[in-house]
This record gives sequence, C-alpha cells and structure tokens, in this order.
Amino acid sequence: MSRVSSSPPRWVVYVWLAVGVASVSAAAIFIRLADAEPMTVAAYRMVLGAALVAAPTLVRARSALRAVRRDDGPLLVLSAVFLAGTTLSFTASLSLTSVASSVLLVTTAPVFVAVGSHLLLRERVGALTAAAIAVSMAGGLVLALGSWDGEGRRMVGDALALVGAITVAAHMIVGRRLRGHIANLPYITIVYAIAGALLLGSAIASGAPMLGLPAEAYLWIAMAAMLPQAVGHSLLNWSLGHMPATNVALAVRVEPIIATLLAIPVLGEVPPWTVVPGGTLVLAGVYLAIRGEARMSSLRPPG
Repeated sequence: MSRVSSSPPRWVVYVWLAVGVASVSAAAIFIRLADAEPMTVAAYRMVLGAALVAAPTLVRARSALRAVRRDDGPLLVLSAVFLAGTTLSFTASLSLTSVASSVLLVTTAPVFVAVGSHLLLRERVGALTAAAIAVSMAGGLVLALGSWDGEGRRMVGDALALVGAITVAAHMIVGRRLRGHIANLPYITIVYAIAGALLLGSAIASGAPMLGLPAEAYLWIAMAAMLPQAVGHSLLNWSLGHMPATNVALAVRVEPIIATLLAIPVLGEVPPWTVVPGGTLVLAGVYLAIRGEARMSSLRPPG
C-alpha cells in the first residue's frame, strides 16, 4: 500500500495562508470601528486573545506547558511586556493617524529585528540588511511628510506606530531565545496571559472605561481578538509548518495593502498621496530585510 503524506497539497497551504493574511489585515479596521479608548481596546483584545489560545493549549499541549522551565520566567515576562507595548502603541496610533500609515510603519518590524540582532546578538549586518535600513528610513520620512497636518497629530500617530514596530521587534528577538525549547502554543499562551494581565491592570489603574461601552464597541473588540489573533495568527503559524518561513514573512507584507484598501470603503479613509511612494519604499525595505535575514540564516552553522 502506498503511504499517504500528512502534508496537505501546496494549493491548500496557499489558500489558508491567504486567509491568515487577510484575517490579520482586518485588525486595524476592527480597532478603528470599536471607537473606544486605546487602553480599553488593547486590554480587552489581549485578555480575550489569551483566553482563546489557552483552551487549545490546555487540551493539546498541557505536557509541553508543564515542561516550561522556571528560569525562563524573566524572558517570558520581558516578551510579554514588549507585546503589551506593541498592542497599546499600535492601537493608540490608529486614533491619531491613518490606517495606511500606521500599518505600514508597524510593518517595519523586520528591519528593527535586523538592527536589534546586530546590537544585542552580535549578528553581522549584511549588504541587504544595510540597504533595507536605508530604504525603510527613506520610506518613513516620505510617510511622515504626508502625515503633517499642521498640528503634528498624525505625526504623533506615526511615531506611536514606529514604537509598535520597535517593541514587536524586541518581542520577536526575545522570542528567538525562548522558542528554541518552548513549543508555540505554551509560549503564546503564557505571553498572552501576562501581557493581558499587564494591560488590564494598567487600564484599571489609569481609569480607562471598561464598562458601559456601546454594544458595538464590545463586538468590534471581540472581532479584533478572534479574527486577527485567534484565526489569523494561528493560520500563519500553521503555514510555517508547511512552507519556508521567508515565504510566510513575505506574504504577511501584503497586510498594509489589504488594510489600506479596506479602510477606503469601510471607514471612508483615503490615504494621502505620499502613501504610495512611501509605502513602496517601506515594503521594499522590509523585503530586503527578510531576504537578508534568510541569507544570513543560511550561512550560520547549525546548532
């Protein structure tokens, strides 16, 4: 008898990858539709996300969860702090700048991963990575020029989006140290839970409104937790098991384009003309950063 492969057909992998990318692309739209305080949205979204990933972890990966070492605790907390910072800064940026600018600037995280890996992990910066940094900086400047509204409000939003990119890059760098010996489900369950607790505690301490919001606000916050996090990120992680990580990383770069296009009919938000040249430079820089990372990974000795 012929042995049936457990790996799905290539077209199935690409279909689910496309669904995953489309799902994460809707995050900015749901957050904007919630029309609530950034702290409130960030706290509820992370707490709900933690609850959604905890269930499959307790069912399918309980033994792996128990295997997490106690000395991993400080790095797990640090990863959660950076994730909480990313969630809050990205959410806050969407209340000040356009969806296009916010998502494009958050997308520059791979560039900051390359910089951080060089500074903290002493990894060499190749020619592609250096070009990625230069091109992305140029794109960011073009986006900043287009965001100038006379009061600096949109530029503050752009700055917050960049903070989100830096913190998600830090979250990814810390995750590299942990994911070598902690399985994905236990890792994200612990980190989501700590980040959710941090954001919820901060929201309560700051007096952010948690009760009495319109029903629509709770609906859109729940959608932001379920579709982009529970569905989108789960499908992206599943895709990583069936195709090269570089392919998945490059596919996710479509997120700003989808989010920008969705914002036009759903929010009536037409981005400034600088989004086209600035966004092109940003995405080109991210592409170079991912390719540079893939090339450097192929040159590193195994183990």
